[in-house]
Amino acid sequence: MKKTSLFLFLLLSFSGTKLFAQKKLYTFQLGVQAYTFRNHFPKGTEQTLDIIQKMGFTELEGGPQKGQTPEEFKKMCNDRGISIPSTGCGFEELRDNPQAVADKAKALGAKYVMCAWIPHKGNDFTLDDTKMAVEVFNKGGKVLADNGLIFCYHDHGYEFRPHDKGTYMDYIIQNTDPRYVSFEMDVLWTIHGGGAASPQELLKRYGNRWKLMHVKDLRKGVIGDKSGHEPAENDVVLGTGQADWKKIFKLSKKAGIQHYFIEDESNKELENVPKSIEYLKSL
Repeated sequence: MKKTSLFLFLLLSFSGTKLFAQKKLYTFQLGVQAYTFRNHFPKGTEQTLDIIQKMGFTELEGGPQKGQTPEEFKKMCNDRGISIPSTGCGFEELRDNPQAVADKAKALGAKYVMCAWIPHKGNDFTLDDTKMAVEVFNKGGKVLADNGLIFCYHDHGYEFRPHDKGTYMDYIIQNTDPRYVSFEMDVLWTIHGGGAASPQELLKRYGNRWKLMHVKDLRKGVIGDKSGHEPAENDVVLGTGQADWKKIFKLSKKAGIQHYFIEDESNKELENVPKSIEYLKSL
């Protein structure tokens, strides 16, 4: 392909789980979010990890399944060549016992801990909810940082309600301490925020505050309602939805994001995830 005046078009290849551009424009590991296989793990952790391994993934964002210790889960992953760079925690866990969250993450070998939901009543996410989250994130994030970990809040769409000259998401980012609080962009939920800011705009605006990314696409024609909820069928194969992945990856490289996790919340994950990988190869 020809060069543009400033940039090469992204030409991605797939080797195991490593996506890389010709001319070494950038390189990163493509992992998968455990929630993608939420219907499989209850049937057997090892057989589910076998599926993940056969798809070529060597990074997983997740944690032990019911009845398992972090050490047991980590060994099962290690036996399949899968590492766990990031794991999750609930808001209440971070609020009530951040040291326990840190201990679990370290037992898994994780570097990042992400939280994907701020409690609120129904669809009524308010400024009080936002301020509560800022306080919990700053305090809990400091404990994690003291343990050598990086805390990331994962946006979920409802934070893009207007506030002052921006949104509640802007408030959260601007009022959390960068030493203790970073962010994981979920591309689908960012788009679902209703147009308050595109993934590209937020990557430009907040740069290296973004550390992780959920690579996920929203069906064309769907207009987000800032609810944080969406039918499973609206999570579609990458490249068939609304996300402009070439621009997103270019800006995410500039922001310094290193870990990308495909998350497929459809009910056709065994069909859709391989198609999404093929799309990334075709860029």
